[in-house]
Amino acid sequence: MPSEFWIEDPSRLLRVGAGFDLRAVDPDAKPGTAARKAEGAAELARAAQELRGLQEKLFAQSRLGAPDRLLVVLQAMDAAGKGGIVNHVFSQVEPYGLALSAFKAPTEEERAHDFLWRVEPRVPTPGMIGVFDRSHYEDVLIQRVRGFAPPEEIERRYGAIVDFERRLAEDGVRVVKIMLHISPEEQAERLLSRLDDPEKHWKYNPGDVDERELWAEYMEAFSIAIERTAAEHAPWYVVPANAKWYARAAVQRIVISELQRIDPQWPEADFDVAVERSRIERTSDLSWP
Repeated sequence: MPSEFWIEDPSRLLRVGAGFDLRAVDPDAKPGTAARKAEGAAELARAAQELRGLQEKLFAQSRLGAPDRLLVVLQAMDAAGKGGIVNHVFSQVEPYGLALSAFKAPTEEERAHDFLWRVEPRVPTPGMIGVFDRSHYEDVLIQRVRGFAPPEEIERRYGAIVDFERRLAEDGVRVVKIMLHISPEEQAERLLSRLDDPEKHWKYNPGDVDERELWAEYMEAFSIAIERTAAEHAPWYVVPANAKWYARAAVQRIVISELQRIDPQWPEADFDVAVERSRIERTSDLSWP
């Protein structure tokens, strides 16, 4: 492993495989490490340079036509920490190579089209890391739980998602899907903390409690969506997220591992380095008249 923080690779431990059961995932667990909060913050800072280096290679090689890009899909119950992941993991990369999209309730125009219509334009372009804060998976999660779409339409959407993500992979997009998994008790504490702090009232949505009351239904919807759409080219990871510091370090390591799978390379110069050096040296005596 790249540091003493990780005893085992979380990208292997947290990746969904055959026989996956969401009920077996403990939201308090910290697979792959015996470290504590302070060490987690140190690891996040230490690995930031590794993440930036891979991102810069990914961006650089796209300048010469490489199609590779990474799409990170974040899904979770409310207050699970998606915003914290964006702030603490992806703020560490160069902004020119990052594209963040937050999907809210669909607009009237978006509802007039197929559910993937609003998603396709947000797919990252070559060289970019795209982050979806919620995504097309809302259309098989809340839509299923709330019955906003009939069962046969939900079934169609699972297949449409699989086809969509396969097309992305064929076009050079590495799709990585991450569920931040918290317990209902932890969610309650986080929601209450928002009520306790006037500066966090803007984060509180009374509707979150309505969705919270359907916790079991959402866990079933997540389980089905993960089972139906997990694939080698578009894997799911379920990250225990009761400990924010662990979730952030684990997501960072997953992203690094997925970039390593892409294996971006520095592009070779398409010019003569020696000639360019000579040209620069000949202009070393420039002065203002």
